[in-house]
Amino acid sequence: MIKGLAITPPVIGRISIGRVVEKNGKRLPEKDDCFTITSQVQGRDGWLLHPLHAQYAEATDNKLRAIPVKMLFNDTDLNLRAEYSAFDRSTGRPICVGNGQTAKRSEDDGVNEVTCPGPQACPFGQQAGCKLYGRLNVQIEGQEDELGSFIFRTTGYNSVRTLAARLRYFEAVSGGNTKHLRLVLKLRAKSTTQSHRAPVFYVDLTLRKDEPLADAVAFARSEAQRYADAGVETALLEEAARQALSNGVFEDSEEEAPAIVEEFFTETNGDGDLGEAPETQGRTQPSATASAAQASVQAAVGRQSTPPTHARTNRITPRLGQGSPDKRNQAAGSPS
Repeated sequence: MIKGLAITPPVIGRISIGRVVEKNGKRLPEKDDCFTITSQVQGRDGWLLHPLHAQYAEATDNKLRAIPVKMLFNDTDLNLRAEYSAFDRSTGRPICVGNGQTAKRSEDDGVNEVTCPGPQACPFGQQAGCKLYGRLNVQIEGQEDELGSFIFRTTGYNSVRTLAARLRYFEAVSGGNTKHLRLVLKLRAKSTTQSHRAPVFYVDLTLRKDEPLADAVAFARSEAQRYADAGVETALLEEAARQALSNGVFEDSEEEAPAIVEEFFTETNGDGDLGEAPETQGRTQPSATASAAQASVQAAVGRQSTPPTHARTNRITPRLGQGSPDKRNQAAGSPS
């Protein structure tokens, strides 16, 4: 294996909740209130749609807010990798990646390990535009490649925190058989004081509709046994993936990084991703009138209220379990 090259899970497509558009000669991120499933090919007008997008969007009036998925691995840390990341906006290369305790930083004399206090407490991070950055790999029902995956990238605090919590819970409750659970990647909405009561969209992961937890776990256990009887070595697959990811200093390659910077790390993109309004700095402005916002929320989440999801401290990003930015700001005496 070539040293210094991170070998990531094979990707056959992308999932996003926004897009990059050209305005006044500049390419800028534009938020959306639904999912888009794309291929890995870009055309003049952006990423080309994957055939699975049309298959699922047609049944929802082209507002795709739920995608049937399953995970590629049982290990949460392989399915979702979340870090504090800073990129060089001029070259698109990653320059510092940390987990809230330590970080790897690219400097003149090479890559060095430094202390990572998180973006808000790090002078270098504030200057470089460091933010929480997560990557989720899922398999969409109907795809042909059994070892391929679709990647969802996000810099949204709500999305990363919720996905981390869900995956931890699924891994625990299924006895380590997360990859055999039948799940749904779902777009949810909520309003906060930081968003001026406008809807903030984030991504959640749930069981399929009308499938009780006990039935879902029983199915996952039976599937795991069937795979084992067939000779599929899931544990060896995960160990191979773990070693491949750790082989490189930074996960994102120089080929991918410029597109990631354009989509998530532009100066105009605040602290959220394309579909999640900024929350940590309180700069979010309403994106629609109250009536339009209410219509989007009703369409996205129906009339059911969703209790807030809180993540426990975990190995993905240790600082995720310390509460929301709103609560930390209030504790420090800053305005909400």
